[in-house]
Amino acid sequence: MFVAVILIFLAVLTRILPTMDLSFSNLSPFFAIAFCGAVYFRKPWLWVGSFLALELSDLYLNYFHAREYGFHWDLSGFLTRSACFGAALLLGVWVSQRKSWLWLLNGSLLGALLFYFVTNSQSWYTDPFYSKTLAGWWQAMTIGHPEYPPTIYFFKNTIFGDLMFTGVFGGAMEWLAQRKGEPSLLDGEKDAEESEAETEPVEAETEK
Repeated sequence: MFVAVILIFLAVLTRILPTMDLSFSNLSPFFAIAFCGAVYFRKPWLWVGSFLALELSDLYLNYFHAREYGFHWDLSGFLTRSACFGAALLLGVWVSQRKSWLWLLNGSLLGALLFYFVTNSQSWYTDPFYSKTLAGWWQAMTIGHPEYPPTIYFFKNTIFGDLMFTGVFGGAMEWLAQRKGEPSLLDGEKDAEESEAETEPVEAETEK
């Protein structure tokens, strides 16, 4: 558990990397932090901890952008990101009941897509810079504001950050579980394979 908390704390810290270099924007695994916490943490208060860490980092980034660039994130944007973090928790709980590496990675990828489409659609809807047309929405999804790197570049970082963190976090937790002899995702996959193997002879006997 201690290792999991440390990994999530370090992941949250990566959210401040863009304050030092804009090329790191969205490299932090926004969705995966809450998602992995819900998959592996059995105590709901730990889910709240990862959620609050994301919210606090969000507030700090708002402060930084307001101080350095005079740019404030509006309430709707904050609430939209909070809703995405909440969706990550729900998706993580759902995946935790389907113990599989495939579901773990698919959940992380789905989360990155959800975060990208929802947050950029919200920006398109509320930002007067974008025309409220399909072309304006496409601009918000791909190019964004001309004074910043393209939005699609941020999306690439989001996918990379989420998948990398999910792999590292999941790998570390599975390794610790195997060492301690505790249930893990790998055990879940083995159990599923054993169940299939047990049902095959029964089906063969039935056919006879």
